[in-house]
Amino acid sequence: MADFSVTLPSGEIWVPQFVADLNQEKCIGCARCVRVCARDVLELVGVNEDGDVIHIDPDGDDDEEYEKKVMTIAHKENCVGCQACSKVCPKKCYTHEAVQV
Repeated sequence: MADFSVTLPSGEIWVPQFVADLNQEKCIGCARCVRVCARDVLELVGVNEDGDVIHIDPDGDDDEEYEKKVMTIAHKENCVGCQACSKVCPKKCYTHEAVQV
């Protein structure tokens, strides 16, 4: 098997690295990654003191109770392998992998 690759107009071979995992223990919930992801791959959620994930209410009325915010991989299938999320993450929470074909 070989890695999925793309030949760029320059002739250079590019191997996209798709999001594989996100370390929520290291995540500080800064949301930099979700702002640079144009593909709706990520979602910011709250985590309560028991470790349960709470979806943040988008109306902003703060009726949820959570200890901290963390990022989740909500739609992995939308990832195009650009690694923009990883490049802006100050805590280096992301793991990316090439796809074998």
